[in-house]
Amino acid sequence: MTAPMLTRRTLAAGLAAMPVAARAQGAFPERNFRVVIPTGQGGGAERLARSFDDGWSKLLGRQFEYEFYPGAAGQVGYELYVARREPDAYNLLFGNMGPEMIMYALQRPRFRFPDDITYFCRIDIDDSCVFVRQDSPFRRIEDVVAEAKRRTLNVATSRIPHPASIGILALGEATGSRFNLIPYAGGNPTMVAVMSGETDIGVLPVAGITAQTGRLRVLGIFSRENVLAAKTDNAPTINAVFGTRIPDLYSSRSWAIHTRAIERHPDRFRKLEETARKVFEDRAFLEAAEKAGQPLESIRFGDRAVCTEYALGMIELANRFRAQLSAQR
Repeated sequence: MTAPMLTRRTLAAGLAAMPVAARAQGAFPERNFRVVIPTGQGGGAERLARSFDDGWSKLLGRQFEYEFYPGAAGQVGYELYVARREPDAYNLLFGNMGPEMIMYALQRPRFRFPDDITYFCRIDIDDSCVFVRQDSPFRRIEDVVAEAKRRTLNVATSRIPHPASIGILALGEATGSRFNLIPYAGGNPTMVAVMSGETDIGVLPVAGITAQTGRLRVLGIFSRENVLAAKTDNAPTINAVFGTRIPDLYSSRSWAIHTRAIERHPDRFRKLEETARKVFEDRAFLEAAEKAGQPLESIRFGDRAVCTEYALGMIELANRFRAQLSAQR
């Protein structure tokens, strides 16, 4: 039996009769995304990522599945992502660029930035702060420094390689006060350590502290401006109080991807970039983020160029304070 001749007309008719789903087969994305978070489950990174992916999944038509790999200040998660996840644009990482680039500078892990990892969608800017429990005898940041000149104060922090850790060490260096950093492997345990009186003070990004009004108080901000003044009882900036020149120290959560995925699948990456930017126009995302404890003032989109500049700046800052951070390890 002779096969029917395939003409342009019969091909067009066949395509028209084909189900839409079949015609779309092969379009990106075809399956769900897998996300590595290099910290523990239930923390601020997960809450913010899930708030964001509600809107992103609507634009992409696929869901996000999470895996958590805490350990070594993020090194475990990053190395696993680079070495064991396929660079196909379906595997993403959601990280905290500030502390994790400090980790990169100090610990020299088995990956290279930006050769192996590219951040491309910054979600927030979260200034570092010094905070105490509500009934602490320290009422002002000046009280903290005065006491730290008499004795070494124990300071709770989520991890040693962190912008907030750099801030308190820089304050000690500038004022002759002494601080001992104690890492608690996450924001929630750090706040609990301060609330319970286990440590004298704490340092963390300020957004999480504002959700604990009535139990915690912010005494100072490592930034040129306190954008959350109304939510922190007008806490002053550290530099304004002491006349110091400590650089702005803030955390920024961002989506990241294998750099090889960008090179191999530029069309897929372009779609991820374009849709991620649109999520910031989704009121549902902003409401979900605020409900998760993220002040709207801190939500600020940053593209690939902005993320790369920030990440490289954090590496430079970590190298500048390497001696102080290494002494605490």
